[in-house]
Amino acid sequence: MSDLEVDGSGFAAFGGQLFRCAIGKGGLRADKREGDGATPAGVFALRELLYRPDREKPPVTGLPARALAPGDGWCDAPEDAAYNRPVRLPYTARAEDMWRADGLYDLVVVVGYNDDPVVPGRGSAIFVHIARPGYAPTEGCVAFTRADLALILRAATPQTRLVCRG
Repeated sequence: MSDLEVDGSGFAAFGGQLFRCAIGKGGLRADKREGDGATPAGVFALRELLYRPDREKPPVTGLPARALAPGDGWCDAPEDAAYNRPVRLPYTARAEDMWRADGLYDLVVVVGYNDDPVVPGRGSAIFVHIARPGYAPTEGCVAFTRADLALILRAATPQTRLVCRG
């Protein structure tokens, strides 16, 4: 078993390989807060893979996987009872649209950050997903090229951990 180890310099090690990645524009932070743009530092489970069935075949992975659907969202409003949880859009509080036009969430891994228990304001919607061109920084997620993420997913299991150290 191998962990996905991310450092603050934009690289990740997994399965004996080194991958370029993007992290949050706020760097890696142990004291992550909602809206700070930081990727949380620590060790986190990979909960499940979500994918766009209109753009991707069910990916080969050892992670639990499910297809996204139009209207899938993720609540990022700290004052809401569904904070850092999936919701259906439209939603009464602020929520991120998981059915994105830009392709970043065609493959998206839900990271076990601030979910057991959820602490309001500690940060939400931390994912591993597809990177923007040029590895532009994320809002707190970790992002890889589609090809690199597919390689990582092939070997990922429920025992794989995301390890973020800076």
